[in-house]
Amino acid sequence: MPFKAMSRKGDCWDNAPMESFFGSLKTELEEDGPFPTRQAARSALFAFIEGFYNRQRIH
Repeated sequence: MPFKAMSRKGDCWDNAPMESFFGSLKTELEEDGPFPTRQAARSALFAFIEGFYNRQRIH
């Protein structure tokens, strides 16, 4: 089954929540610089999502 957008083609509002999330993610994790290992990157991402984004940020 192909992916179906929630609104008409070209509507800019479909990606707004994800654009906001990725903007916050890039801003917060930018300070850490490049990660030495993939596991370090996964740990930092998990800490951001579970520790900050889901619990402290107002949705």
